[in-house]
Amino acid sequence: QVQVVESGGGLVQAGGSLRLSCVASGRTVSNYAMGWFRQAPGKEREFVAAVNWSGGRRYYADSTKDRFTISRDNVRNTVYLQMNNLKVEDTAVYYCGVAEGPGGTNDFDEYAYWGQGTQVTVSS
Repeated sequence: QVQVVESGGGLVQAGGSLRLSCVASGRTVSNYAMGWFRQAPGKEREFVAAVNWSGGRRYYADSTKDRFTISRDNVRNTVYLQMNNLKVEDTAVYYCGVAEGPGGTNDFDEYAYWGQGTQVTVSS
């Protein structure tokens, strides 16, 4: 069983930055892709960013690709999401997932393990 724990959320003004962290434990996840999704109130969970097993390939939603950066540290079993120039519409609970395979994916159904989420609130 894999446990996934996110951290780093909080309240920030529009234009500010946050760095989310996600630590996976229970087994080594260095062979698996990891990703971030988010869910705003009243909306479905949506893809934010993903990284393949090695960190060499990264994938972003159109709404985040110019502002967010995903990275991973396989020694620490950790994935990060650096979020810059945050907008009010980025407000959501951000979830980290561990995929079932090595390739990065924006498909929610290809993720096997999820954390409890961390709240990001961007004020105007």
